Amino acid sequence: MALAVRVVYCGAGYKSKYLQLKKKLEDEFPGRLDIRGEGTPQATGFFEVTVAGKLVHSKKKGDGYVDTESKFLKLVAAIKAALAQG
Repeated sequence: MALAVRVVYCGAGYKSKYLQLKKKLEDEFPGRLDIRGEGTPQATGFFEVTVAGKLVHSKKKGDGYVDTESKFLKLVAAIKAALAQG
């Protein structure tokens, strides 16, 4: 069964950032993730990523976008840990 990764992003312009992250994660974990994004109906500034129900990245809490290798690797580590738990 694929691991659930959810991204809630600001519907007023962050869809491209979500799609970039989705592609990068799919390339890193081919066929192992169920990645779904949800754009908010108004401007929120959100870019929140949950892995298996656990919030692992939050722009609203100061993490910004997933725009550096270290931020991406933080998500990769969270996904690997969740996959290991089965």
